[in-house]
Amino acid sequence: MAKIHEALKPIQWLIGTWESVAAKGHYPTIKDFSYNEIIKFESVGQPLLNYEANSRHPVSGAPMHLERGFLRIQPGTNQVAFMVAHNFGLAVLEEGEATEHGLNLVSKAVDRMSFGKDPAVKAIEKKYRLNADGTLEIQTDMQTDNTPMTNHLNVVYKRCE
Repeated sequence: MAKIHEALKPIQWLIGTWESVAAKGHYPTIKDFSYNEIIKFESVGQPLLNYEANSRHPVSGAPMHLERGFLRIQPGTNQVAFMVAHNFGLAVLEEGEATEHGLNLVSKAVDRMSFGKDPAVKAIEKKYRLNADGTLEIQTDMQTDNTPMTNHLNVVYKRCE
């Protein structure tokens, strides 16, 4: 296991593998859904965390959504930048700040492949919170071409590694 970079102290509570205990999605333009997800934040000795997320259908187990990225912290600060690529052709740069038990992120850049499915995602806001019971809660809000900023995902995870 790599030594944890000193700059990661404000976000080291995220390091590990997390499995959803409740994962729900909704949006005005789609049917409500639930899913299972495992996310992982890994330290490799640099002032950043490697990130991966794998979502599966709760009944069939079929893959639903994949993400890969990097959560970087500006050394000596609580300022973070999160670059995430989604398997459906979206790339997002979110920036924000780490608090004692949370992260607040707002998209600074959102881009997608030229033949991505409409409507296009225009903005994302995320809130991460480490709860007193040790669970991790993530709320994702999203804006598209057709819908103003609206809650899209709410997930609670338990640490499994």
